[in-house]
Amino acid sequence: MKILQSISLVALAASFVSAEPTLVKRANPLGIDISNWQGSVNFNTVKANGLAFVYIKATEGTTFIDSTFSEHYIGATNAGLIRGAYHFAHPDSSSGATQANYFLAHGGGWSSDGITLPGALDIEYNPNGATCYGLSASAMVTWIRDFSNTYHSRTGVYPVIYTTTDWWKTCTGNSAAFASTNPLWIARYASSIGTLPAGWTFTTFWQYADSGPNPGDQDLFNGDLAGLKRYSLLLLAIVLPKI
Repeated sequence: MKILQSISLVALAASFVSAEPTLVKRANPLGIDISNWQGSVNFNTVKANGLAFVYIKATEGTTFIDSTFSEHYIGATNAGLIRGAYHFAHPDSSSGATQANYFLAHGGGWSSDGITLPGALDIEYNPNGATCYGLSASAMVTWIRDFSNTYHSRTGVYPVIYTTTDWWKTCTGNSAAFASTNPLWIARYASSIGTLPAGWTFTTFWQYADSGPNPGDQDLFNGDLAGLKRYSLLLLAIVLPKI
C-alpha cells in the first residue's frame, strides 16, 4: 500500500484523460449527481439509458445528512452503477478536518472494490451568505487542504474537488496547490469545458448541465468505460493501457 500511495492519483488519471474534453463521438461514460431534491430514482432506468456512474450527496457541513443517501446508494449499487458520495462544504461553520470526518462517518468513505468512486468535496458558491464564506483566499486554501489531508489520511486517497473556475479564482486566489493530488470535477454549463483552475491541465469529471434526460445534474467522465472502472480502483491500477 505504501508503494501504491507514492504514485500520484492525478498522474495516473492523466494517462487516460485529455485537457479539453467535449461532447464528441468518444466513449466518455455519462453519469449524474443527485441529492434529496431528486427524491426516489429508478436506477434501473438510469442504467438502461446508458449511464455508468452516479455521485450521491451524503452530507453538508456538520449538521446535515441527506435523507435519501442510503436509498440512492443502495439503488445505484443494485443497478450495477459505479457510485460515490459527495460532501457540500461550509467552510464558515467548522474546520476542514471536522467536516471530512463527518463526511466519512456518514457514507463518504472509499474502498477498493472497483465500484466506489473517491469521495468528492463540493466547494462552491455559498447558498446563504458571502461567496467565499467570509474566508480570505489563503484561509480557504488552508481549509481545503485540511479537508483533503484528513480524507487522505483516513482512506489513503485524495478527494475529488468539485468547483467552478470562477469560484476557485475568486475564493482561493486561483491556487494551484491541489492539482498534483486531487482529481478535478468542474462545473460549466456550456458546449465546451473552458478554462480550468490553476495547475490542472485536465478535468476528471465535467458537470455540463443542471438538467437533462436523467435525474439531477448531468456529468461526463473524461475517458472511456474501462478507464472509469480503473479510476474506481485508483492506485490499484498501476499499469493503464493507452486510450
